[in-house]
Amino acid sequence: MTDIDDAIDDVRDAAVDLLNSEGRSAAHVAVGVALTVGFALLATGIASGAFTPKRKLKHVRDGDLPITEKPRGAFSLILPAVFSATTLSAVRVWNAPHRPERTRAMGLWVAAQTVNAVWLGLRPSSMWKQVAAAMSSAGLAAAFAHEARKLDEGAGKMAAPTGGGVRVGNFLHRKADQMNERTLH
Repeated sequence: MTDIDDAIDDVRDAAVDLLNSEGRSAAHVAVGVALTVGFALLATGIASGAFTPKRKLKHVRDGDLPITEKPRGAFSLILPAVFSATTLSAVRVWNAPHRPERTRAMGLWVAAQTVNAVWLGLRPSSMWKQVAAAMSSAGLAAAFAHEARKLDEGAGKMAAPTGGGVRVGNFLHRKADQMNERTLH
């Protein structure tokens, strides 16, 4: 075999390990990727467009403002789903052998994505609502990680909530906007 064939084999092996797809057909893996990424994008899209935060003058006076950033620009629909390790973890769970734990883990993942989309859309401004959002999101993520770990240790390790991806995307968006404002004359 040539170096190119070896490189292709290495990439295939890495993809099989990453997706936990040993012994699964390409169609099964593609359906799992489509379902998990599609659901995550749908939930994020609905949350980004359907809800508007309800801020009252009292919240502004008291300094109760959202502590999270809403994704902006080209990244607004893609980043939350792409940077969500739980989405990749859900693909790994989807590819696990069919057992009751898999069904339970996928149900928890759907619940976590739905709850996260609702909180993302509402962007709570009061401290108590922010605490409720954090606790419900973290609790569902932990429950999913626990069930995912029963099926596949790698999937359990990946299942962690992350807001860093949104911050990175927004930073890049701001930098791109600053670049567009500059002129050469």
